[in-house]
Amino acid sequence: MWNDTDIPLAVFFTFRCYGTWLHGDERGSVDRNNNVYGSPRISANSNWQKHNNELLLHPPVKLDAAHRKSVEKAIRDLCDKRNWMILAMNIRTNHVHVVIAIGSKRPKDVLIALKANSTRQLREDKLWLHEHSPWADKGSKRNLWNERSVGEACHYVNNEQGDKLPDFDWW
Repeated sequence: MWNDTDIPLAVFFTFRCYGTWLHGDERGSVDRNNNVYGSPRISANSNWQKHNNELLLHPPVKLDAAHRKSVEKAIRDLCDKRNWMILAMNIRTNHVHVVIAIGSKRPKDVLIALKANSTRQLREDKLWLHEHSPWADKGSKRNLWNERSVGEACHYVNNEQGDKLPDFDWW
């Protein structure tokens, strides 16, 4: 069934921790010129990755168990406050996936709010003491226009991110 309104049923947001997936990485990458849905990623290039690694302003950011709990709280609080419905959420050590029904809000503004509120909560919890953001610039915002796409995005977030991460740190 297709949603024939101008408002998507939900939006699939992804944002990465700073420095954790650079251009040239073996997983491939996307840039502003190679960002059409379904198009191939930019191929791995160790020299380009090394160059990008040298440009980092601070070490890559990884989220431990306490960081992940803090980010989850921030996202839940924001969605409760704005009356947005979280359909799926998975906070990993190097990125965040969340599927949210946001109504007519602009996805760009919601992504900014997700990252800002997550950073604020990390600071309140004394888990991020730096002035710079823990997040890479921008992020992904995919409109989900029908129930099938919502279901597939939720399945991906809930079941295809690898093993469940423990509520404690092992490193």
